Amino acid sequence: MHEATLDRAPDSLPGYRRIFAPDRLTLGLFFPIEAFGGDRPTMLDQVVLAQAAEAANIGALWVRDVPLRVPSFGDVGQVYDPWVWLGYIAAQTRRIALATGAVVLPLRHVIHVAKAAASVDRLSGGRFLLGVATGDRPAEFPAFGRAFASRGDMLREAVPVLMRLWGEDAPTLDSRLASLHGEDVVPKPLACRVPILITGQGQQTLEWIAGTTDGWITYPRPEASQVATVDLWRRSAAKVAPGVFKPFAQSLYVDLVADENATPTPIHLGYRLGAIALRDLLARLQDAGVHHVILNLKYGSRPARAVLDDLDAHVIGHFPAHRIDGMTTQTDASCRSGALAGTMG
Repeated sequence: MHEATLDRAPDSLPGYRRIFAPDRLTLGLFFPIEAFGGDRPTMLDQVVLAQAAEAANIGALWVRDVPLRVPSFGDVGQVYDPWVWLGYIAAQTRRIALATGAVVLPLRHVIHVAKAAASVDRLSGGRFLLGVATGDRPAEFPAFGRAFASRGDMLREAVPVLMRLWGEDAPTLDSRLASLHGEDVVPKPLACRVPILITGQGQQTLEWIAGTTDGWITYPRPEASQVATVDLWRRSAAKVAPGVFKPFAQSLYVDLVADENATPTPIHLGYRLGAIALRDLLARLQDAGVHHVILNLKYGSRPARAVLDDLDAHVIGHFPAHRIDGMTTQTDASCRSGALAGTMG
């Protein structure tokens, strides 16, 4: 089965194609899909809300990797282990893309990540995208016996190792992250690799991100600053991967109020606003070249179901998930084993 996948590029997979296309913006939602104070969500009705998001044609559901509760950080994400949670949600949804935003690579063994990601990819029918990051909570690193200062180097080493574990049968590896001599990681993904996105900059250059991975997820900024960031990303991608589509995604905290005409008021990493203002903001981001916006409801003032209903009524129809019919047969030489080995430098 694996040999047949080497000619299939990651951008042929349903999850990638549901949320990414040139000149179009789609929407995602972070788990937990709820507003909550403090750092612990209730995690109530999450399956029902995930299914409602899928029915409303939201493009993706995003899962965070928060290994330890660090009270000063203020948020433990969806509480449950991301891989267990992804399997649970994959079994109860059908079309919506599933993604991590993001797995903390320096705190997880690269072999475990390769096996877990390929498993979710296959069990979900190609709906999975792997967002990875260095991690940003220094307190977690001593607990795992890892050096916070080396997190950027570890991410840079781990990404090409992941690609080889997915794209080659029994690769020979000798690195500080993995040593394999005849052993193999199974299952292999449906394509030559699971789509990989870097969250934040991960202490890497944009040229490395664009040349090595399938896209970039960054944080919200003032509009003028984000427009400049998109332009910088485009120029970086054109330099190292000319002619290759490299999507740009961002997160956004929103408190969507009942008054659809309410004007925006800044909150932490986002806005309190009405549906019309959110629609207009998203349209401007689309014009700037943003391809996917992941909404986070943590600081909301209303129940998540009411927010989803308003998104469905006023917003999602302008930025629907892309319609897809299975996987394409697109090929990409950068997926082949020989080229993967070339990314190791």
